[in-house]
Formats: sequence, C-alpha cells, structure tokens
Amino acid sequence: MVVKVEEAEMDEMWSFVQSKKQQRWLWHAIDHRTGTVLAYVLAPHEDAALKELQQLLAPFAIKRFYTDSWGAYLRLLEAQKHTVGKANTQRIERKHLTLRTRVRRLARKTICFSKSIWLHDVVIGLFINRYEFGRAV
Repeated sequence: MVVKVEEAEMDEMWSFVQSKKQQRWLWHAIDHRTGTVLAYVLAPHEDAALKELQQLLAPFAIKRFYTDSWGAYLRLLEAQKHTVGKANTQRIERKHLTLRTRVRRLARKTICFSKSIWLHDVVIGLFINRYEFGRAV
C-alpha cells in the first residue's frame, strides 16, 4: 500500500568522484509534514535526474512540491503544484547537513572521496537505506 503524501520538499546535493570536476548529485524528496525520505536518485545535475525522481514519486500522488529555484524544477514541475523558496525547504536542508556530517564523501572539503561512481553511489545509498529506511546493510 502506497501512502498518499500531500506535500513534498525536493532538493539536490553536490558531491564529487575523484576530482571536483567529476560532479555527482544526490537528488531526494521528503514528506514535508513528517520529514520522511520518499525517494532519492544519485545522478548528474541534469533534467534527466529530476525526471527519474519524479517517476519514483508518482505513486505518492503528491499535490505540492517545495523546491529552490534551480532551472530543472521550474521547467519540469507543474507551476500550480510548485512553490519556490527557502521557507518550505528547511527540513530537507537539515537532512543535507546530517548527510554531510555523517558521510564524509559528501563533505565539500575532504580527503575522503570515492574513486569510482559505483562505489560512491553504493556508500551513499547504503547509508540512506540504513539511516532513513531502517534497512539492515
């Protein structure tokens, strides 16, 4: 059974693999009311990543999205279902801080980095699955 979610916050978070030139982004969405992670995607900073996240969120029948003003959100989300601004994205920004603190690969300045995209995605995915979804690793 899929739970209906009225409102969701969506945002993306920057990291890198091997060098800062090879960027990797964590796209995720949370329930605005409870802060529960609904879905996430690890991908480049492109519209295709947001489309993939939207497909994962489709079963939730979300009525309102809260985001920042990045172009993909403006292009791909329906204007009547979309609110831009920092006032409604505080929970997801807090999750970013938690992730950056607990997963060193997401820190902006670090000596702990991934050498492959696969390993980068696995480490972050395992942490999210354990921390957010309570799944054993």
